[in-house]
Amino acid sequence: MRTTRTPHAISPPAAGVTGPPLDSEAVLRAGIAALADLDPVMARILAEGATPTLRKRAPGFEGLAGIVVGQQISTASAAAIRGRLVARLPDLTAASLDAAPDAILREAGLSAPKIRALRAAAQAVLGGTLPLDSLHALPADEAHRLLVAVHGIGPWTADVYLLFCLGHPDAFPAGDLALQEAARLADGLEARPSAAALTRRAEAWRPWRGVAATMLWAYYRVARARDGAPLP
Repeated sequence: MRTTRTPHAISPPAAGVTGPPLDSEAVLRAGIAALADLDPVMARILAEGATPTLRKRAPGFEGLAGIVVGQQISTASAAAIRGRLVARLPDLTAASLDAAPDAILREAGLSAPKIRALRAAAQAVLGGTLPLDSLHALPADEAHRLLVAVHGIGPWTADVYLLFCLGHPDAFPAGDLALQEAARLADGLEARPSAAALTRRAEAWRPWRGVAATMLWAYYRVARARDGAPLP
């Protein structure tokens, strides 16, 4: 039986410190190197092959809408719905979605809850309570708070948007199951950490929590391949 280990105690940087935008391989490599210096666990999984590549999505309302569409459905289904949505609304903005009849959104394959979430997001953008154009300049925690204040946008969606659409280096989707499993394997834990426990663990990785997430996802793939398990 594997034993539970106590993660290395590392002093996090001062609150509000943010690294440069995660918009190039050079910044990604700088974050990886910083994490390897900060945390021996990160250094070890890097040595074991947890080398991520840069992943980016379109920013703005279109990018946020794409993530909302993809919540809790398969990648193939999400891609098909996004394709139909863009075909019906080629200029996918907050204004165009807000003006679109429900029938058009249903024809694209959107469920009633996702239509409500997208409309809430569009109205928040148009009303100024969700400033998508300036979220990149805010600390990850503040940007996250503004996103989850919108009905239908949960913590996972908020952090995935910050990380992949805005390249926020400190966004950390602690509720992601693959991320939790990777952390369990990396830290040698018997049980997968909860989102709250993983959030506490990630304090050690500021201001590079987003890079830590990409490393853990890469480690998840390495570990599954090593064990002969199929990748999702």
